[in-house]
Amino acid sequence: MGDSFDALIVGGGHAGAQAAIALRKRNFSGSIAIVGDEPHPPYERPPLSKEYLASEKSYDRLLIRPATFWAERDIALLLGRRVTEVDSAAHKVVLHDGATLNYRTLVWATGGRPRRLTCPGHDLRGVHSVRTLADVDRIQMELGSVARAVVIGGGYIGLETAAVLSKLGKHVTILEAQDRVLARVAGEPLSRFYEAEHRAHGVDIRLGSLVERIEDSGGAAIGVRLSDGNTLSCEMVIVGIGIEPMVGLLLAAGANGGNGVLVDDLCRTSLPDIFAIGDCALHTNRYAGGAPIRLESVQNANDQAMTVAKVLTNAAEPYDVVPWFWSNQFDLKLQTVGLSTGFDDAVVRGNPMARSFSIVYLKLGRVIALDCVNSVKDFVQGRALVAAGAAADRRSLADPAIPLKELAG
Repeated sequence: MGDSFDALIVGGGHAGAQAAIALRKRNFSGSIAIVGDEPHPPYERPPLSKEYLASEKSYDRLLIRPATFWAERDIALLLGRRVTEVDSAAHKVVLHDGATLNYRTLVWATGGRPRRLTCPGHDLRGVHSVRTLADVDRIQMELGSVARAVVIGGGYIGLETAAVLSKLGKHVTILEAQDRVLARVAGEPLSRFYEAEHRAHGVDIRLGSLVERIEDSGGAAIGVRLSDGNTLSCEMVIVGIGIEPMVGLLLAAGANGGNGVLVDDLCRTSLPDIFAIGDCALHTNRYAGGAPIRLESVQNANDQAMTVAKVLTNAAEPYDVVPWFWSNQFDLKLQTVGLSTGFDDAVVRGNPMARSFSIVYLKLGRVIALDCVNSVKDFVQGRALVAAGAAADRRSLADPAIPLKELAG
C-alpha cells in the first residue's frame, strides 16, 4: 500500500506550486504532495531564457518560495520522481520506481516538454532546448567555447534567448520557417519591429528557412545545413519550436483530449476527481472566441491553480480571466493582454521608432487584444477594453494622447 494524499499534485512548475500554495492559503487541512521529476523545489521558468541565462538572476531568486516554505506548510515535495501510470478507478498513480501513491484528488500540472527537431543530428552535443534549469546550466557550461550560435525558431523563447546570447557577445543567427517572427502570436507590425531590433543588435534573422540537418564532428554540432544547401557554422544550436503537452498518461487512463487534456470551466477532466491546470490544460476560453485552447503563461497557471483550490475548499468559481503575457528582449518590455487570434484589424498606437508603442487588435470592430512595447499604461488600461470587448473608434485608439481608459465606454 503506497502513501495516500488528499491532494496529489503531479508537476512542480508554476501551476503545481501555486495549487499547493493556494490550497493552504484557503485553509485546506488535508494532506498535500507535489510530485516533480526535477531535483529542485518549484522555481520560475520565464527567467530561464532571460535573466538566468544572462547570469543576472541566481538560482535562489528563481525559487517560487524559499526551500523551507514547503515543510512549514506541511506540503510534501516528492522530487526526482516521475509518474508512469494513472489508475483513475483505483485513485492511484504509479511512479517510475514502482512505488504507488493514492489520492483523493489528483491535480495534473505537468506542463509540456520541448518539441524536438526530427532531422539528422537533433541529438548531438551542443543542441539545446530552454525549458528547465538543467537545460540552461548546460548551455552556460558550454558558452565559453561558443562564438556562433544558431537559434531555430522565432517565437518568444527563441527571440529572448537570441537577445541574451547577443548581449553576451555571441554571433547569433535566428532561423524561422515562416515569413516573419512571432507569426503565431502577433500581427505583422510587431513582427517587423522585433526583426529590426534584433538586426540592429547584430542578430542575423533568416526567414523562410528550413533545417535539413545538424552537421557534426565527433558527436558535437558544428553547423546547421538548410534546405537551400547553405550551411551555417556554429558551436551551439538552440531549439525553440514550441512544446508538446505532457498528457499521454491521462489520455491513456481515459481522459478526453488530444493537444492537451480537456477540462471544464472548473478545470475538471473527464476522469473522476482529476483536475488539469497550466500549459497542459485544454480549456474553452471566451477570449479565444470560445474555442478550446492551451495557454502557456504564468497567468493561466496561477489562475487555474486558484480555480482548483476554490473547488476543493467549497467555493467553486468558474475560470474566466483575461489572458496576459510578457517578454523581455534587450531593453524592450513587451506586455500582451488578450488573445489576438482571429483579429481582422490592427491599429498601431504611437510611434514604433520611439520604441514605446502599442498595437490594438480588433475583431468585428471590438478590441480583443493589445501588444504593448515599453507602454505599461496602455497595458494596464487596455485590459478593461479587452474584458468588455469594447467597440472603440480607430482614430481614438491610434492617438496616444487619448488615454485608453477614456475609451472603455
